[in-house]
Amino acid sequence: MTNERMAAQISTKDGFIAALDQSGGSTPGALRLYGIPDSAYSSDAEMFALMHAFRVRIMTAPAFSGEKIIGTILFEGTMDGQVQGEAVPTFLWNKRGVVPFVKVDKGLQAENDGVSLMRPMPDLDALLARAAKLGVFGTKMRSVINLPSKAGISAIVAQQFEVATQIDRHGLMPILEPEVSIKSPDKAGAEAILLAELKRGLDALPRNRQVMLKLTIPDVSDLYAPLINHERVARVVALSGGYTRAEACQRLAKNHGMIASFSRALAEGLTRSMSDDAFNATLAGAIHDIYLASTQKH
Repeated sequence: MTNERMAAQISTKDGFIAALDQSGGSTPGALRLYGIPDSAYSSDAEMFALMHAFRVRIMTAPAFSGEKIIGTILFEGTMDGQVQGEAVPTFLWNKRGVVPFVKVDKGLQAENDGVSLMRPMPDLDALLARAAKLGVFGTKMRSVINLPSKAGISAIVAQQFEVATQIDRHGLMPILEPEVSIKSPDKAGAEAILLAELKRGLDALPRNRQVMLKLTIPDVSDLYAPLINHERVARVVALSGGYTRAEACQRLAKNHGMIASFSRALAEGLTRSMSDDAFNATLAGAIHDIYLASTQKH
């Protein structure tokens, strides 16, 4: 029953998905933006503890609720952590009305053929079993496309769908994230190839399967309409990809049916030194802006 309620919320409710899933490689940068220098910690454990405290501050803010945020993508360590004495996924769903997801990829391989595939995930089944037991609804995995290489993009999409099948076997909803870099010299060209490859992969899915897609906001507005309307797609969400929140929201508002799943753009302007009132007000403003771009289209 819980999964049915979560599925209905994720596929139909107005709102957006918050991304709180920075991993080892991106955590130092996120902490620096928050006002914590590299010198403030001397081990990965200390770094992740500081990051968890930042995420708890976000998740316990009054505006962080199912009213505007329908789901949240967690880093594995955050999923395993606690908020106010409760497991994070339980807290999010029971106390905030927010559907929990977990990032499952282990980073990127070196670029080849214009793309970076995901690294092998030998412990994926164990992670998926633990996530399901904790009440997590779905997963997210990221690869990166730099050039409009048909062979490279085809390999990216094939890998995403292959791992999605493994995730589906655990009863979890996979979010496929083949990110097109906003620095690509031919972003529109890469996006056109990606659209065709994703459509081919979706058409081949069995009737009882659905996935979600997390995509870079396209240069051509509404380019991904065929994916948004595809019966094998539960929802299409957008990554901010390095755009400022203002630019990401402006671009997103031109894409009908696409909602946000922002990370950096959500946390923009939040600093450790802020009073709780200032922090909560800044976060509430960000949530409001991202909600409007996800629900009110031009």
